[in-house]
Amino acid sequence: MSDRETAINIINQIPDYKLTYVVKMLEGVRGLIAEETEPDELDLKMIKEADEVNDGTFVTLENLAKDLGLDV
Repeated sequence: MSDRETAINIINQIPDYKLTYVVKMLEGVRGLIAEETEPDELDLKMIKEADEVNDGTFVTLENLAKDLGLDV
């Protein structure tokens, strides 16, 4: 039995008055699943601009927090 079939079987056993909770949970999970999309013209432009100014250095999280006056 596939995961989808198992999920449907479980959902079919839940009383109608409790399905609202399941629907809300499923909608939340669906929102977490990112779809793969091709970068558009604006994305490509921003990537190019970032590549032009990136000198290969990086800042650690600790140093960034220190620079911002935060404790981590």
